[in-house]
Amino acid sequence: MGSNNSPPSRTALEPFATLDPAALAGLPASSPLTVRSAALSAHYLYVGTGGGKLLLFTLDSPDPEFLRLLPIGPTRPVSAILPLPAVARLLVLADGLLLLADPLLSRPVRRLGSLRNVSAVAARAPDRPSSCSLALSVGKKLLLVDLTLHDADELEVQTRDIAVVDAVKALAWVGDSVFVGTASGYSLFSTATTNAQGVDIFTLPESSRPPRVKPLSGGDEVMLLVDNVGVVVDRSGHPIGSSFVFNTTPDCIAEVFPYVVVAGDYKVDVYRRRNGAHLQAIPFARAGTGGLIVASEDAGTGSGVVVVATAYKVFCYRKASAVEQIKALLRRKSYGEAISLLQEFKADGEISNDMISFVHAQLGFLLFFDLRFEDAVNHFLLSETMQPAEIFPFIMRDPNRWSDLVPRKRYWGLHAPPKPLEEVIDDGLVTLQQALFLKKAGVDTVVDEDFLSNPPSRADLLELAIRNIIRYLCASREKDLSSAEMEGVDTLLMYLYRALNLVDDMEKLASSQNSCVVEELESLLDDSGHLRTLAFLYGSKGMCSKSLGIWRILARNYSTGLWKDHTSLSETDSLETSAGKMSGEEIAAVEASKILQASSDLDLVLEHLGWVADIDQELATTILTSEMREKQLSPEKVVAAIDPEKVGIHQRYLQWLIEEQGCDEPHYHTSYALSLSKSAMDAIHLESNHGEKNSKEFESDMQFIYLLRERLQLFLQASDLYDPEEVLDVISDSELWLEKAMLYRKMGQENIVLQILALKLEDSEAAEQYCAEIGRDDAYIQLLDLYLDPKNGKGPMFTAAVRLLHNHGESLDPLQVLERLSADMPLQLASDTILRMLRARVHHHRQGQIVHNLSRATNLDARLTRLEERSRHVQLTDESICDSCRARLGTKLFVMYPDDSVVCYRCYRNQGDSASGRGRNFRRSAIFKQSWLVSR
Repeated sequence: MGSNNSPPSRTALEPFATLDPAALAGLPASSPLTVRSAALSAHYLYVGTGGGKLLLFTLDSPDPEFLRLLPIGPTRPVSAILPLPAVARLLVLADGLLLLADPLLSRPVRRLGSLRNVSAVAARAPDRPSSCSLALSVGKKLLLVDLTLHDADELEVQTRDIAVVDAVKALAWVGDSVFVGTASGYSLFSTATTNAQGVDIFTLPESSRPPRVKPLSGGDEVMLLVDNVGVVVDRSGHPIGSSFVFNTTPDCIAEVFPYVVVAGDYKVDVYRRRNGAHLQAIPFARAGTGGLIVASEDAGTGSGVVVVATAYKVFCYRKASAVEQIKALLRRKSYGEAISLLQEFKADGEISNDMISFVHAQLGFLLFFDLRFEDAVNHFLLSETMQPAEIFPFIMRDPNRWSDLVPRKRYWGLHAPPKPLEEVIDDGLVTLQQALFLKKAGVDTVVDEDFLSNPPSRADLLELAIRNIIRYLCASREKDLSSAEMEGVDTLLMYLYRALNLVDDMEKLASSQNSCVVEELESLLDDSGHLRTLAFLYGSKGMCSKSLGIWRILARNYSTGLWKDHTSLSETDSLETSAGKMSGEEIAAVEASKILQASSDLDLVLEHLGWVADIDQELATTILTSEMREKQLSPEKVVAAIDPEKVGIHQRYLQWLIEEQGCDEPHYHTSYALSLSKSAMDAIHLESNHGEKNSKEFESDMQFIYLLRERLQLFLQASDLYDPEEVLDVISDSELWLEKAMLYRKMGQENIVLQILALKLEDSEAAEQYCAEIGRDDAYIQLLDLYLDPKNGKGPMFTAAVRLLHNHGESLDPLQVLERLSADMPLQLASDTILRMLRARVHHHRQGQIVHNLSRATNLDARLTRLEERSRHVQLTDESICDSCRARLGTKLFVMYPDDSVVCYRCYRNQGDSASGRGRNFRRSAIFKQSWLVSR
């Protein structure tokens, strides 16, 4: 910390009363009072005189009142007063004696023990009720005195020695540490031990002033004075932070948070506690002998009152409120000092958050009227209580739609009421011209020197003001505002964007979620030619018809060259539509498609589908197949409305309708198949009739035809709802043989399908697979006939026939195969295959005989085993009993189960065949016995 030697410009302490103790006490002028000490406790002021008197004043009223005078002895000047509220006493140091008085001075004083020659006394902050502790310097001894208040106002006193210290001048007790100041230096003694050993903190120069020790607020720090330097140490005596450097050598020190008040050289200086800055200087006239005395309550944490006493008078000061200090600086336009002071009060907790926001708003308005728009908006943004509606009068004249939203705040009356920006700037420029004139005349002004040295133009100021108001309104959009306030913010923001022709920002706001009032903006945007912004705005408000109408006009104007194309999309366009640079016509179609994709209005979609399709068929398809709309469009009307020349849109819509929407209407399936078939035929025809092409163009065309036919084939194979005969009529004269095969297959024409696969396409694998799908052996025989006798002038396909016999000959009848083999077929081609087929036939025959005989043997064995079981002999005695009911069998009929259990016939009828008398269920747990086939 360092002292700020610049002239102080603050009023940290303000006077509120001046006391003449002698006059108030009613003493004659012949016996004047000389003030030697003063102390504050709660709302009481105690004054000690050189003539041995104690005076009590009350400070709880606007005008302090004298309450009582208590004489303690004419030869006992009062050198120190310590209020001890914990034990309801007042400690007085007079002529080396310690005296105790009651807080209201209603009883005579009493001596505290028999102590004499007390040179210094300090009290410890009480740590428990009804008790306190004192540190005393008596001669060369350092004593501790414990005071305890009992019932009946009896005070118990206990005294103990802790150290021997000579020539003690000052004491302070903080925590467990007693700080001692002597002529030679400062030391510290701990009260936690019985025999405290002093620890030297530092020594004083020989020519230094008497030591002074002052505990600071909070009870954790102590100031040790070395001439005009105040060293701040902690409880252990270690320096912390920087030191105070006072303008004079203090005679007395007091603290009223957050200030340190020092008296010396007949003036009182006020310093900030946190950084040591010099804030205020209060001079006093010399009166009598002695210096000034300053006193505050409870180490500066009390009522904020400071008393300054001269020899004959007492001056009462209180802390000036933070608000008043800041207000005074703002009146002088000392904005930098006001901001610093606000930050200091905020750090010290001297000002509420609401007041901080209020001050920032007030600062913002003052700076705004001083044409410092950027700084003004910075403070507006720091204010949490300022409402965006307070800015509206700067943008739009009253009365307007939002006039009632503007709060009628007067602030501190330091600025004019808000008015339109142009008037604010004009008035500011007039003030600036006046300041320039006064400066030339040698008169100081409060106008910013930067403005005076480099005066800005009106246009520059207007643009700067608008840009900064835009910044504030954009930040206000993130706040939780009412719907009316949001309407005002967004609408006026659009006004300001238009004023600076910020087209991108206008379109971004209009296309996003906003609260703009269309009625306030549509004529304005239309007249200024910002049709794209107006279209975005209509779209965001659900006014789709108007928005699409504008996009249609824009697309027509772009296509005819009336307007120039934009080189790129606006920020609102999606990545899918931003591949490369797009023309203005394409951008209009893209934006229109966004609206149409979400619209369920069939008439509106069909009205604008045509011009969008003329620009981009992909966009048109996206509109028709959009999943964003709540209710899908009528397929019948959509198909009827699609331009027949735009085959791609028709096909993609039908494909979406069938594949994604699950449409099962046969005529849509047939239409899709017919459309694909015609497209495939047209593509093949164009390719065959086109002239020579390079390899790249040829590969591209062939790839297109391949993909188109693949779509057709996949659909013909997957769908069962189209009419194959209608499709066949279309492709009957074409070379789409695979497609024909699929259609004939749908119609069940197996022979024709095999002819196409085997003879036209010569795809033996597909033909054999189709025979396998048919599942009959005669299909393979039919295919073999086609291979051996193709007809139509084509020779026998012996290789394919051999392949067929090789793959499936084992399952065919050899006689039928041999009957169909041609005499012209080379024997070496079929001999191995026929031989293997015959061997397989013999093998199958013999294998069947073996299986048949094994089955007969197994059946015979089971019958024999069953017979053996039924033929078993059982021997019963008189003692034999039923395994179920436990009754004697005797001559009763009985039944024996496979598990050898025996039951009477009655139990058998009850239990049946499936469960034995021993509880075994033969259906769940069968018994397996070796049969003849196994055992022999």
